[in-house]
Amino acid sequence: MTKAASTRITPYGAPDRAVSPTDAAALLGSLAPLLHDWLPRQRWFAGKGRTVTGFVPVTVTELQPMRPGDPALLHLLVRVEQGAAGVSASAGDCYQLLLGVREALPPHLAAARVGRAAQGPLAGLTVYEGLHDPRVAELLLERLRNPGSWGPLRFDRARPIPDSLTGKLLDAEQSNSSLVYGDAYILKILRRVFPGPHPDLELPLALAAEGCDRVPAPVAWFEADDPTGSDDTLTLGVLQPYLRGSRDGWQLALAALGADREFTSEARSLGRATAEVHLALAVALPTVTLGRRQAGQFADAMTGRLDVAAQAVPALMPYVPGLRAAFDALAGLDEAARGRPAQRVHGDLHLGQALRTPDGRWSVIDFEGEPAIPLAERRRPQPPVRDVAGMLRSFDYAARSHEPWRADWATRCRAAFCEGYAQASGTDPRSEPELLRAYETDKAVYEVLYEARHRPDWLPVPMAAIRRLAGER
Repeated sequence: MTKAASTRITPYGAPDRAVSPTDAAALLGSLAPLLHDWLPRQRWFAGKGRTVTGFVPVTVTELQPMRPGDPALLHLLVRVEQGAAGVSASAGDCYQLLLGVREALPPHLAAARVGRAAQGPLAGLTVYEGLHDPRVAELLLERLRNPGSWGPLRFDRARPIPDSLTGKLLDAEQSNSSLVYGDAYILKILRRVFPGPHPDLELPLALAAEGCDRVPAPVAWFEADDPTGSDDTLTLGVLQPYLRGSRDGWQLALAALGADREFTSEARSLGRATAEVHLALAVALPTVTLGRRQAGQFADAMTGRLDVAAQAVPALMPYVPGLRAAFDALAGLDEAARGRPAQRVHGDLHLGQALRTPDGRWSVIDFEGEPAIPLAERRRPQPPVRDVAGMLRSFDYAARSHEPWRADWATRCRAAFCEGYAQASGTDPRSEPELLRAYETDKAVYEVLYEARHRPDWLPVPMAAIRRLAGER
């Protein structure tokens, strides 16, 4: 196959699968017209609403070279330029792509099609989302089973992994992508990648070392060096145990609403589980004391996010003064210079991030934090009430998603969650209403901006909370 031969970039048996910069640029030249159309349509692409002006290859690695009868499988880290031509929108707009290349797609991969290349070394060949290909899942697990380097990629593991596990792409709305291997493991592929320790690996490893079993301990992971030359790494994927038979809290809450059943018992036990995770994180990682200056900084950051959201979503404008009042109250909490503890937290806790096993035990997953927030900020110590506020908003979301709206149901769940949290931690989140209101308001503002960009039909849900929070005194 002459076309297949033209896509060979390294010779068979080459120990280093990294593609040279010259060949990587040529390869990306073939892919660019396809990515311009395909990438902005992906759920995990963070640059929606801004024009894609170009792509810069960071690393290109052959997971499998193309040979007669077989596809080429490529791993790419690509920096996406948005805005003025030749100017990167931000240092963080780097995405992990796993792409397959074939002369023709078999029927089972038709839905994964990215497009047919019209230029460059891939001209005439079809490109597809590689995670739909069982061969990609097999190759990734094999590398995780046998730690070491593969071009610029490094694979490591904490314990042995059995072989003969078939991987399948999880069909769920996520800001990343996940492969499930049998009923044993789940591999999260981080799509938008940043240099530095990633919370989705860092925090579960710390909790595992502390003996906290509320969070599945990482089994293996893979990374790459920061191409800018710093000592940081780019976390690319994390393999964890798959909690088979479990259901997430969002599904359970909607099922309870649909059956006109209370959810307070589950909410109370989830509050206890959340507190246990917080207590373990406070022991495993350093904590700090926040004074008046730090409270003011948090309030200023919240106000800044409100201003940005109000410019993007005009429906927020009438409520800005009332919402700012919540942040002003946070800034004035420590007039008497009374500090309060801050620590590492989950950062994006909601019902979908909690799994309940058939025996009724809750686990907490997905410690990535809010993807729109810079990684360095996500890793800063925060008051634990930030996670509490996220879960309280989630109960409100569930109630608002049901017809008719069950505000009383949400109120009882919110109270039960706080009760369970207080039972395990000794601190009731409701004891400082100004602090809780500020963090719940910040979360609702984030939700408004997110829904306006990604799910406009859901915008009335956070806007209902905005009206309530802006009118509180």
